[in-house]
Amino acid sequence: MSRWLIEWILAEGRWLTVSMVLAGAMVAVLAARRRSHGGLRIPAGLDVFYGCMIGTMAFGHLLAVTVKAWQGTLAASLWLLYPLGLVLLGPSVVLALAAGRREPGSSGGLRIGLNLGLLILLLGLGLHNWPLAFPAALNLAYRFSPRPAIARVVLSVAVLGYCALFLGGLVFLASGQSFEQFSGIEP
Repeated sequence: MSRWLIEWILAEGRWLTVSMVLAGAMVAVLAARRRSHGGLRIPAGLDVFYGCMIGTMAFGHLLAVTVKAWQGTLAASLWLLYPLGLVLLGPSVVLALAAGRREPGSSGGLRIGLNLGLLILLLGLGLHNWPLAFPAALNLAYRFSPRPAIARVVLSVAVLGYCALFLGGLVFLASGQSFEQFSGIEP
């Protein structure tokens, strides 16, 4: 494996930005494909974006853990980090795929459960993961909004939250620091 590729994989700051760009592209492609069939529904778009974003980051996590284990530089337990990545990757990919399918009359129960599961998991992983859990809460809030005006507010908050997350990802990328250094966990 080339040195450049290894460095790229291990650069933590890239994964959030890359995942959000990829997620945005996936939603745009799906919306374009569905334009002639009534368009992409907002809950499906939110779920595809979130599932793709978390799935890409989980894939990056697994790739980085694999590379560090191969190099012998993995500081934590492989038996902890691999399952963590898989537990995030599985539901997020299923969420994106389920939301991307066109199923008339579907209640979305699977997608509700996946959003809820990812929300609980990311909240349980600690305060530093809460910004990644917040979109799942908004996906659920949008779906259960009792009035269209409330749904529009929730959608606006979701879009602003994703913009803030993306800007934070760009700042993290530009800092060149590890996540621990950037977030102040490590002096």
